[in-house]
Amino acid sequence: MGGAGTHPALDFDWLGACRRAVEKVEDVMAEYATTAERRVGTGRGAGGDESLVFDRGAEDAIFVELEALAGEGAEFTAISEERGEVTYGNGDSPVRVVVDPIDGSLNAKRLIPSYCVSIAVSAGETMEDVRFAFVHHLGNSEEFTATLHGGAQLNGVPVEPEPAGDGEALEVVGLESARPDWIVPVAQQLNGSVYRLRVVGSIALTLCYVGAARFDGMATASTCRSVDAAAAQLIAREAGAFVSVLGYGGVEAPLDLDARYRVVAARTPEGLDTLARALTKSRN
Repeated sequence: MGGAGTHPALDFDWLGACRRAVEKVEDVMAEYATTAERRVGTGRGAGGDESLVFDRGAEDAIFVELEALAGEGAEFTAISEERGEVTYGNGDSPVRVVVDPIDGSLNAKRLIPSYCVSIAVSAGETMEDVRFAFVHHLGNSEEFTATLHGGAQLNGVPVEPEPAGDGEALEVVGLESARPDWIVPVAQQLNGSVYRLRVVGSIALTLCYVGAARFDGMATASTCRSVDAAAAQLIAREAGAFVSVLGYGGVEAPLDLDARYRVVAARTPEGLDTLARALTKSRN
């Protein structure tokens, strides 16, 4: 990830660290193997949501690898759903590492196999600055990765999907933030434009599915945070999809945990416009 205008921390072995972290996270999930064990709460995380015992355990596992990189000299600020911001080094590094230990925690708690580890490494403070992205589907062991201008990979193989079709073709669209009162107004706006809706229960996986052309588009019916989307938005874009954070001029949205925004993605610009209009109109 090196090059002109980059920081030395970007050149560390982030892929290796992410893969080692996943191995540790899998051990944590095996330790809490039932819904009864996984539903134990540990208080509110820095992101504002209730943190469950496996969320904390998964985060601790990932931070073992982050601290190992810091021990090798990498300087960065980690932004994580549970711990918040943790700075390694003297604090001058612009590099941000955005961590969602378990995206799809409700699925994980209920043993629904659609949840993932999401890690993004950014050269600056916005999603546009993300240089490396890693999303590991813990339900089926799929690994999505991407580097800026280097393409996206699925299990190490370049993602080169066929386009979704002509014009505004939206056969399958993922909707996330799935409370009924959030989804209904958006679904009403999409009536006649989308053939079928799917709810995966993980914003990161849903964005990756747009990148892999499994979905023709996706939208967050309510707001999300950087930890939900920072990695997967780069994967989707590097796989040829179009992504927009409403209100932020593309993907210039901040990475800090206080920021909230709605995200849309699609295989075509026309599809992106259709989904963005639906989100905008659903709030009127």
